[in-house]
Amino acid sequence: MELCYSGEHMETKKRLLSGVKPTGRPHIGNYLGAMRQFVDLAKSHESFVFIADYHALNTIHDAQQMRQNTIDLILDYLAIGLDPREVILFKQSDLAEHTELCWIFNTFTTMPYLMRAHAYKDAQAKNKELNVGTFDYPMLMAADILLYEPDIVPVGADQKQHVEYARDTAEKFNALYGSTFKLPEPHIPKEIAIIPGVDGQKMSKSYNNTIPLFADDDVIRKATMSIVTDSLGVEEPKDPEKCNIFALHKHFSKDTLSDIEKRYREGGIGYKESKETLADNILKFVTPMRDLRSELSKEKGMIEKVLREGREKAHAVASAKMQEVKKKIGVLV
Repeated sequence: MELCYSGEHMETKKRLLSGVKPTGRPHIGNYLGAMRQFVDLAKSHESFVFIADYHALNTIHDAQQMRQNTIDLILDYLAIGLDPREVILFKQSDLAEHTELCWIFNTFTTMPYLMRAHAYKDAQAKNKELNVGTFDYPMLMAADILLYEPDIVPVGADQKQHVEYARDTAEKFNALYGSTFKLPEPHIPKEIAIIPGVDGQKMSKSYNNTIPLFADDDVIRKATMSIVTDSLGVEEPKDPEKCNIFALHKHFSKDTLSDIEKRYREGGIGYKESKETLADNILKFVTPMRDLRSELSKEKGMIEKVLREGREKAHAVASAKMQEVKKKIGVLV
């Protein structure tokens, strides 16, 4: 398959921005909670999607791993349906404006304010030694967002604070230097705010409770069959709204959802059967994307082309905003 590229200017639309760290392969929680939204919203929004590789440096200190994770993530984005003709896909590290604006924000951001961040509080509660990058994560995230003046930022419910920090920072800058930054809105569809993992907690690589998005059939099936349930028997009625399996059926078994729900409430379906059905439906959904990803990985020079064109388009926006910022703060003389 060959991807087509176009230099045509995008029509005026509301703007979207989001990014994902290249810290490992995506799982179905990533897909349902964020990645799928990029594809859906690209039809109605001017979309900027970036690989947050500088954020990933907080945990990845192996150059080859970083390179491979980045390549994998770009392939993942393209395989789920992101079209480079519609979406500006680029690497955070390719634009110095991100870290430059972060430093400017640091000069009027207080440490007590950053100590309110979830990542800092979580590390503190677990007695972890925190690096400066993680402590300052909200300010780099604010720079990532505000550079591109998005109208919406698709995030999970647990990431809403990132957008709130960006809004606070924009308001502080605007108060100091005059109207400069647009205040973005978080975009959190209620039905996918939290995707449960196999243990019932939020699906997350850090909890090791994920169902991988592009893994082999056996891996996906094994993960699905490990979903935690209660001990109710096959014939006993079950509350589908309290079942971790059913929560995923809502996304992958829509054609038969009403029948599955009926059998849950009346009894007559065991958790083993429910898991097997879910695994079949996940594989039916994932296989075409996985096949496309394999095909795209064989195209030499394709990733470089996507990133080069994305960098050029993103830089046009970011550099113009930084010129405005530099004039406002007085460093352009």
